[in-house]
Amino acid sequence: MNKKTKVLFRHRSMEMGGVEKVILSMLNNLNRDKFEMTICLNMNQGELRNEIPKHIRKVYLKEGKEDLSKNPVIKKIQLIKRRLELKHAEINPNVADNLLNEKYDVEIAPTFDAFTSVLNSSNKHSKKIGWFHSDITVPKMQPIVSRILHQIPQFDYFIFGSQQARDILVETYPDLKLPENQVILNAIPIDELKQKAEVFKPELPDIPVFVSVARLHTRKGFHKLLNAHAKLIKDGFNHHIIVIGDGEEMDNLKKQAENLGVTNSFELLGSMMNPYPYVKNADFFILPSESEGWPLIIADTLILQKPIIATSVGGIPEMISHEKTGYLVNYEEDDMYDAMKKFLTEPELVSNIKKHLETIEEQFDNQKIFNTVENIILKLTQK
Repeated sequence: MNKKTKVLFRHRSMEMGGVEKVILSMLNNLNRDKFEMTICLNMNQGELRNEIPKHIRKVYLKEGKEDLSKNPVIKKIQLIKRRLELKHAEINPNVADNLLNEKYDVEIAPTFDAFTSVLNSSNKHSKKIGWFHSDITVPKMQPIVSRILHQIPQFDYFIFGSQQARDILVETYPDLKLPENQVILNAIPIDELKQKAEVFKPELPDIPVFVSVARLHTRKGFHKLLNAHAKLIKDGFNHHIIVIGDGEEMDNLKKQAENLGVTNSFELLGSMMNPYPYVKNADFFILPSESEGWPLIIADTLILQKPIIATSVGGIPEMISHEKTGYLVNYEEDDMYDAMKKFLTEPELVSNIKKHLETIEEQFDNQKIFNTVENIILKLTQK
């Protein structure tokens, strides 16, 4: 019997997000006869922490916030202590090594947050793979760009989550010495997605409903969507918006909705393990982001054949064909307003998009994606 290749994934935590879903799809679908896989989390935290498949070894450096004290004073002390201990672990790889007590053939950083952990590994013989889903030019990246540019050439192999992420990195930093690399799009569990969308039927208002699913960060653009929504309501275009997701912008968005007088028509439902029944049963989907990589929620929504309005950023134009499988807009309130108004008043545009979505599944070939990743790992270990 052939010896299995030992693969280690390093990641911060398992909060609901696109990268976390990519990790889960890899853990679930990479050939378990060929690979013995471990995931090492900095914190055992997040809605998806219990979704890691049973055949995968899970190790974590620190408890998640879910397991900390309910006493706010004690919890604050625990969080400060945890932050300091994780800082120590970042510069001292022995902390993770002692817990893992294992040597790996390949170590994978599924996002730039894990680059340091993987590159600092005390196992100098393992092959290192970096995975990058982001637009290097967006403002939130700027404080860490120099570190990322220094780290990228240190990997043995580099995977880009979208063509746009690769193109913009190469255009912006043409002198960067890229390791061997490839663009690999994210896999979509099509059958599972369709089943989840049927689990329940949400009660929705009897007017056109837009739904959105995203973390509530400023770069997701919900503050702009709120303004466009309020203007549409004021101009007599009756509709409802449901946003599923949580994050630091929740309180700001609630206050903004209050100030605009739209708390009843702009619903913030918080995070949800299964948002797909809302996506399936709403009339439209909207994603008003300032920046994106290759957002899984867009692929999920295409599979569920829901007409989408999305900003033309990141890998989204690779996923959506304008006015055919969705509608692309600039990151501007007026563009969001105009696109939503079109969806509300031009049924022929919407039905044309729905017609093109009927064959959208042909766009996604999951097995090809898993085979490509498996081949990269196996070739690296044979070098």
